[in-house]
Amino acid sequence: MHENLLPELDSLCVFRDVLSDPVVAALRKLLTTRHGGSKAVGLYCAFVSRLYESGTANLSNYAANLLRCCDNPLARLIGEGKTAPEPMVKSAFREAAILQALADLTPNELVDKLDSGLELPGWENSPTCLENELKAQLSDIRKHGYGIYAGFRAFYLDGEKIKPIKEPDPVRLSELVGYMREKELIIGNTRALLEGKPAANILLTGDAGTGKSSTVKAVVNELWEDGLRILELKKEQLRSLPAVLGELNRNPLKFIIFIDDLSFTQNDDNFSALKAILEGAVSAKAQNVVIYATSNRRHLVREKFSDREGDDVHRADTMQEIVSLSERFGMHITFSRPDKATYLEIVRHLCDESGVEYDPEKLSAAAERYALTRSSRSARAARQFVDSVLAGVERGVR
Repeated sequence: MHENLLPELDSLCVFRDVLSDPVVAALRKLLTTRHGGSKAVGLYCAFVSRLYESGTANLSNYAANLLRCCDNPLARLIGEGKTAPEPMVKSAFREAAILQALADLTPNELVDKLDSGLELPGWENSPTCLENELKAQLSDIRKHGYGIYAGFRAFYLDGEKIKPIKEPDPVRLSELVGYMREKELIIGNTRALLEGKPAANILLTGDAGTGKSSTVKAVVNELWEDGLRILELKKEQLRSLPAVLGELNRNPLKFIIFIDDLSFTQNDDNFSALKAILEGAVSAKAQNVVIYATSNRRHLVREKFSDREGDDVHRADTMQEIVSLSERFGMHITFSRPDKATYLEIVRHLCDESGVEYDPEKLSAAAERYALTRSSRSARAARQFVDSVLAGVERGVR
């Protein structure tokens, strides 16, 4: 079968980006070798090595993931709600059959041709139907997505390019104790976004370590299979927001743009960029995107008493604009520092989740001492305390 695989791969059109994949590129290089010998063996092992480096030894699963995550013109058209031309659709399913041949390729088909007499590494194959994979993706692309957005749930901005976070924070809502009302507000707003209903931009404020960021990430981990993704931005990247929104607006998925620990100084160019987005500038609107920001400050601009002086004729209007940026968020949720009972409840919950054996009274006393050394009770302090117990640093809880 592999004799025809090289020209068939070269004939890819809709899924042409697949050819730049390192595993496929290594396979094509091997297939161009007409003779055996050490060179062919080296190319074969380079191909298998590339597969191993991807984190799998299953070629079928790898090929299926290639199809799902290929940024291609057919998926883009359907994702924008447009009707794809029939020749493009026909070509896509023809090419899915070619990738099926790649998925079904076995080590013996290549090793037997090498005739090296060596014991060479191989890979696994598993039953898969790429035609069905393609049908499923296109029929519900608003949940599956395409390109890098099909394979990952979290992203960051590197210069002007959106890149995936390959190992995002795995925190789950079940791990977060307390703040039920706050979590329900965030989940409800996010579900509205997923359902195509009006959703608000959210500002989460409150004491440090109370779980603001963790809650946002946990909501994404809970709902990403419904078509939700998160893009983390730094404050200094806010000027790139219009370009980012222009790209995301064409995507069938729903996105949270997440800005952690947000605050500004006066005359900060990023202030105006965020203000324009929150006020709904025509060039900045995106119906599938909301902004969730966290801050330890109720007013997002650091203001000094000296800032209230100066020669601005309309100083009152200027100061009002500065201190009211937080009001431009459609929803404001406050995470207050937990009281003693809630703090200890969080500690016990984390211990139970981690399999820590403890005496309730000794645990409470140790956890309270730990909080006092840090001058605060918080979800973060509870997590750090339990980590110290697991590491054997904190003793005396049994």
